[in-house]
Amino acid sequence: MAYEATGRLHEIFDEQQVSEKFRKREFVLEVVDGQYPEHIKFQLVQDKTALIDSFKVGDEVKISFNLRGRGFNKNGQMLYFTNLEAWRLEPAAGGGSAPQGGGNYSQQAAPRAAAPAANQNPNLRASAAPIASDDDNDLPF
Repeated sequence: MAYEATGRLHEIFDEQQVSEKFRKREFVLEVVDGQYPEHIKFQLVQDKTALIDSFKVGDEVKISFNLRGRGFNKNGQMLYFTNLEAWRLEPAAGGGSAPQGGGNYSQQAAPRAAAPAANQNPNLRASAAPIASDDDNDLPF
């Protein structure tokens, strides 16, 4: 799945050699989405670790990334983790100022349609039946 996000570089970490065949470099993007900024950590892997070299903390950037998830069994318990794996970084269109409309997240693979007015999931639809009165239920409160 390919996505995009636009924001300000908040922190850039050093490259880490995780194993003989795997290296990564992480960075944090500050995205203003609503009243409070979000700090979202992304990673660059293998030959992509140098993509961030031309940027510095405070730069406005647009990144393209994939959403990755993996599970592993540890002592009989399944554990899961998610990574945001960046594969393209470019200067944001606005230059050095924060975007006025807040952060920008979009799925690149397909355009998003406007949200429907009613819930389309048949398992989550509200029933048309009236709510039972207090006399009709057996709840203790």
